[in-house]
Amino acid sequence: MIIPMRSHILAAALGVLLTALAAGAQTPDTVLLEELTWTEVRDAIRAGKTTIIIPVGGTEQNGPHMALGKHNVRVRLLAERIARALGQTLVAPVVAYVPEGQIEPPTSHMRFPGTVTVPEGIFEATLSALAKSFRQHGFVHIVMLGEHGGYQRTLQHVQAELNRQWAVTPVRAHAIAAYYQSAQVAFAAELQRRGYTREEIGSHAGLLDTSLSLALAPALVRSEQLHDGSRLTAADGVYGDPHGASAELGRVGVEIIVRETVAAIRQATKRP
Repeated sequence: MIIPMRSHILAAALGVLLTALAAGAQTPDTVLLEELTWTEVRDAIRAGKTTIIIPVGGTEQNGPHMALGKHNVRVRLLAERIARALGQTLVAPVVAYVPEGQIEPPTSHMRFPGTVTVPEGIFEATLSALAKSFRQHGFVHIVMLGEHGGYQRTLQHVQAELNRQWAVTPVRAHAIAAYYQSAQVAFAAELQRRGYTREEIGSHAGLLDTSLSLALAPALVRSEQLHDGSRLTAADGVYGDPHGASAELGRVGVEIIVRETVAAIRQATKRP
């Protein structure tokens, strides 16, 4: 009786081990390209995941109350939600370095420590090279989502130039303006409907901007700065009034951004 019992135990242990190994071999539940192996990306493309989102952020000052990487964190999280809503879509690593003004003499956000800038030409060439890399691997729809207002025209220019070069192929680049506009127009309009003024909503690091960060990644925001009674101005890098910002308001904006961006991508790529 001893030997059969040991055989039974060994067989059971082997079964558990094989099950664990099989589970470990499964492709992880992620849409983020950087979390996949090259073979997993290859298989995903073969299975029909031929749309890829290039999230474009920026490393810039966001007032004394919000971290420099705000755009990078937010665009990654939003792109992930958008990709999951679309289906058959992956998300590339975030482009974190964008034009933010001159270095010498410093202009725009470069007047504040921590901001990082790159020349317009280098930024444009980088976006083009990324898109061409993804085309080489089999992606058909290359979607650019930009968090920052300063380079929206550049995204449109890159789209136009790539599509000119790819005119006789099925591959297309898409600079989705609705991603940025849904926050600056639709979300701003909703905030106004709720009684907030344009001055409070602001254009940078104000109520709208800060609320989105609180909803998506609250660690980005130094809440104590919002409740110390100080008045933040353009001299602090703030255009608006963030003191009334909340995660609850931000979640409204997140819903608007995801919904409108998904609809715009579906229209651009002619997906149902």
